[in-house]
Amino acid sequence: MTAGAEVPPLEVLIIDDEKNIRATLRVCLEGIGVHVAEAGSAEAAKAAVLRQQFDLAFLDLRLGEANGLTLIAPLLAASPLVDIVVVTAYGTIESAVEAIQLGARNVLQKPFSPAQIREIAEKVTRRRDLQLQMRDLRSQLETLAPEVDLESRSPRVRQVLGVLAKAATADVSVLLRGENGTGKSVLARYLHALSARASCPFVVVNCPTLSEDLMASELFGHARGSFTGAVRDQPGRVEAAEGGSLFLDEVGELPPSLQAKLLRFLQDHQFERVGENQTRRANVRILAATNRDLEAEVKAGRFREDLLFRLNTFEILVPPLRERREDIVPLAHRFLALFARAAKGSPPLELTAEAESAIVAYEWPGNLRELRNAIERASILASGTRVGRELLPERIAGQLASVQLGGHYTLDEIEREHIQRILAQTPTAEEAARILGIDISTLWRRRKRYEGA
Repeated sequence: MTAGAEVPPLEVLIIDDEKNIRATLRVCLEGIGVHVAEAGSAEAAKAAVLRQQFDLAFLDLRLGEANGLTLIAPLLAASPLVDIVVVTAYGTIESAVEAIQLGARNVLQKPFSPAQIREIAEKVTRRRDLQLQMRDLRSQLETLAPEVDLESRSPRVRQVLGVLAKAATADVSVLLRGENGTGKSVLARYLHALSARASCPFVVVNCPTLSEDLMASELFGHARGSFTGAVRDQPGRVEAAEGGSLFLDEVGELPPSLQAKLLRFLQDHQFERVGENQTRRANVRILAATNRDLEAEVKAGRFREDLLFRLNTFEILVPPLRERREDIVPLAHRFLALFARAAKGSPPLELTAEAESAIVAYEWPGNLRELRNAIERASILASGTRVGRELLPERIAGQLASVQLGGHYTLDEIEREHIQRILAQTPTAEEAARILGIDISTLWRRRKRYEGA
């Protein structure tokens, strides 16, 4: 949820023909701040789900002469995300299995305790709140950073997002590695938003931008009089991130003296402000990113090996754009939609087939940042609703001439463009291989050969 947004209470429907059972469940649930509606019959339950959406439903297996299981389908049709708990005093293994197969989340035997009811409601609340947070986060990322494609077609990116979600639950340092422009900083922000520290600050330090002395003050703060211009005590970014996450962008640029101080902080969360003897502590998680080969930096004596070990407790490799070509065209369309929304009143734009082929063939040394800039330039230059190859920067537009059968092209050039166009049009590499009439391993080998050409 966005900061400060009020989380709506859980909406629960109790479906039971016994008034006393409904009253008991209501007392249990309202005691933890849940909104409760009641239905004493199958007809009343169907009417209730037509009036509103529910997060949780307690459904009696026997509703007079009616079988409660027959209500599972209409409940799910009206409220697709509802968790249905079948409640019964006459349950059998067969009926429990049938209820789960029809879509119920759980089966609860009578008599039940208030603690059981509260536990069920609290689990649903946590799951529902997580779904709301994820929906809100996706919306924010689509607006602020469309380059982070949470619906990526690339198996490598889906794997990265899966690892990142697991890393978010472990309160350890994380090192994001990859080329410039691959979206490491946005992924760090996404990781923080998924973590238990999400409600606390996310603070960024760009390591290459300051001198060694100023970087020490930026990170750990300084005492008044510690250097010329230090007219008052000043806390650093570490203290500003208390309870949250501190993201060190391009951590490989840190000078040796600061590497030692950062190592100490990672080990015991202790530090001193510049010009001060008082030892302070901060509860901060360190996230870092680099485009450097830190192992090579260690061998060259420019980076501490023990710091590298501390930073990469959880290492995530972010692939470059040329290794996730199946995402290039969808990302370009997302950028076009973003820029159309920003230029209010502008019609939505589309890429021509030639433009799509050109952007898929290009190597993208600047990765997502370069793609975004190229699409923004093309959207500004566009006079109609179509973005042709001629509107792309020359280095991209000239990357792939549009080949035609019978033209003076080699078979390799024709094959390369055909494969790239098919990949741009299909959701998966497996589907592309099927259309091309080759197996997936052959497709990967040919893509690798073309990328190295």
